[in-house]
Amino acid sequence: MPGTRSSGLLALGGIALAAVLAVLGHLEVNDNLDPWSLTVSDFAVSDRGGVIDTAMAALAAATVVLLPALHRAGAGRRAGALLVAWSAGLTAAALVPTNEPGLPMDTAAYVHRYASVVAFLALPVAGWLLARRLGGRAAGWVRGLALTSLVLAGAMIWSAYPGDRVLIGLVERLLILAEVALLAVVAGTLLRRGISEVAVPRLREHPHRAELAVPVRDRELTPARGA
Repeated sequence: MPGTRSSGLLALGGIALAAVLAVLGHLEVNDNLDPWSLTVSDFAVSDRGGVIDTAMAALAAATVVLLPALHRAGAGRRAGALLVAWSAGLTAAALVPTNEPGLPMDTAAYVHRYASVVAFLALPVAGWLLARRLGGRAAGWVRGLALTSLVLAGAMIWSAYPGDRVLIGLVERLLILAEVALLAVVAGTLLRRGISEVAVPRLREHPHRAELAVPVRDRELTPARGA
């Protein structure tokens, strides 16, 4: 279906754009910021309205683009609601800044923190629910990435509270990498499904192409006369 193919393609483009912007955002900040001990939000607050915030917004938009195609694919309401929560959490975190590193948390910082927590937990659960609809290898990849994301989210929560923020920056970046990969697998699966749905009707319109699409070893061989 062309809509499914377009949704997958647009989402992959948004994910790629977000990844590039996130890397650029890390290169443009103060050299004194330590990515091992400081979160992505700590980097973003040093350049409000900058590329890291734009990357978060692009990732949220890429998810929204996928929603109609996932609905057509039979995704349940719970998965859709969780993806909306992920997108809303990302958007809120991009719009509402955290506090500067080392300063006491204010109301905006708490809003930013809990919006991020909602986003980080919503996507892997949504991915787990979507896996059975994707099928094949994609389902295995999505389940694996969902479990990895939940483990890393738990590690990040531990680091933020009793762990005295030990390696919180590293854990968060691994978590983001796992969740972006999960979203990319979903988008890529929809893209491939859309291409296959376009190809099948064309083969039906031209039966001779369908025969050519079958590998030679799988075709029925007609015995020669006199054999």
